[in-house]
Amino acid sequence: WVSFIHKSRMNFDLNLAGTAGGFYRQVDMDLQYNESQRKEYLNMIDRIGMEWLDVFKGDTEFYQAAYWDLFTRLWKSGISERKTDALKFMVGIKSAQTAGKYIETAIKKKLIVEKDNPEDARSRLLELSPQMKERLDLFFDQAVGNLNNSTRTIESSQTPSIEV
Repeated sequence: WVSFIHKSRMNFDLNLAGTAGGFYRQVDMDLQYNESQRKEYLNMIDRIGMEWLDVFKGDTEFYQAAYWDLFTRLWKSGISERKTDALKFMVGIKSAQTAGKYIETAIKKKLIVEKDNPEDARSRLLELSPQMKERLDLFFDQAVGNLNNSTRTIESSQTPSIEV
């Protein structure tokens, strides 16, 4: 639970269950932003989320954290990755078999390309398809633009932009 000590100071009581006997710690933190600024952050995240959906031409199957992790890590690396390493990119997926299903779906939809590893015949390499790389380049340009616009709004404490 969260209790407000006073208007600009919060006391977070974090009870981290799952450990033997539980673990308890208290974190005090000064609030740095007003409600309007926090709403602008959420509006920006909403806009970026809608643009992420546009990357997949409205296919909501890819509107998942696992795909975000997979595609952004592949984009960020800029190189072919071993399939076994790419399975670990999806941090929310604990099963290699389940992660493999996500990858197979992306391969079938031609978002990822799978190829032989010239250095190790036992492994396969994955990379973004050229079309997916282009879509993500555009997406990140739009996301950075949204970030810049929201930063100006937040810094000037203006009224939040229109909600999505």
